[in-house]
Amino acid sequence: MIVLGIETSCDETAAALVEETGDAAVPWRLRSSVVASQVAIHREWGGVVPELSARQHIRDICGVVERTLLDGGNARYDAVAVTQGPGLVGSLLVGLAFAKSLAWASNVPLIPVHHLAGHIESLVLDNGEMSLPAVVLIVSGGHTSLYLVRTAGSFELIGRTRDDAAGEAYDKVAKLLGLGYPGGPVIDRLAGEGNDRAVSFPKTRLTHADRNAPELPGRRDFSFSGLKTSVLRYVTTRREALGLGDTSPLPDREIRDICASFQRVVVETLLDRLFEAARSYGARSVGIAGGVSANSRLRAEARARGEARELPVFIPSLALATDNAAMIGAAGLRAFRAGTTAGWDLNAVAALRL
Repeated sequence: MIVLGIETSCDETAAALVEETGDAAVPWRLRSSVVASQVAIHREWGGVVPELSARQHIRDICGVVERTLLDGGNARYDAVAVTQGPGLVGSLLVGLAFAKSLAWASNVPLIPVHHLAGHIESLVLDNGEMSLPAVVLIVSGGHTSLYLVRTAGSFELIGRTRDDAAGEAYDKVAKLLGLGYPGGPVIDRLAGEGNDRAVSFPKTRLTHADRNAPELPGRRDFSFSGLKTSVLRYVTTRREALGLGDTSPLPDREIRDICASFQRVVVETLLDRLFEAARSYGARSVGIAGGVSANSRLRAEARARGEARELPVFIPSLALATDNAAMIGAAGLRAFRAGTTAGWDLNAVAALRL
């Protein structure tokens, strides 16, 4: 079976063809994948502008799907999988309308996919089936969550951020330092040239349950607002000490040290929670997915901790770390084999729960 996946939840227009292999250990194969990024459009504004994003999806989606089908050898697809949510509602609607039209015209099933389920399945698409139970950290500009996977295709939320997502914190710190958008790649690069112990930023450790989600154990939750505020205070203090203006850049050496110190705290916080949860639930493997999984320090330290604990660590390739449609196609295949399809009244849900 071949599924055409379509992803338009934020600022990437993507399509992919994913094919079943018949191998239980490595169930899917990627035939083709095309992603049209909008980073250059949104960089001017320092973040994603929802209306601009939706309009660009309309411009790009036909060409992206056509190129995907061409690269995939014009193979006939047996179903269309599409991101239903969560995401920007205007962007989601573009993908949904296109996918519904295409599935109807082609007389094939329509499969709704949760964006985060796609990120989790990207681990399987790249590495084969995970040993279960597994604990997966999804970390991106919009999400920082821990999920327990007891059986394939079933996800239980066991921790989440109370405020900023980790990727969001990267973007805000980069903006504060005058590094531009998106912040993750540039901070990661500069951090490699800095002293990660130069600045003592705090690590937030939550011990109480979230009153908005009392069913979740508070100790597995994340919070990055305090870290972001600490960076702001430190930068403000250093500007005053150097006699600089409120928006003047700090010396390059100090910026590199701030990036390294900030990144160390973020990575340690993420991995502490991930491996604590793995131990609590007796996980046989762990995974990290989402855009921030492309971070070089996070990848290296996760693998090192996994080796020390003899625990397999699943991380997607860089091509599948950020938003893409290959992961939607893979999740669509899993959902379809479990009996999930949608009708023509399928609608976008901006805050869809997994």
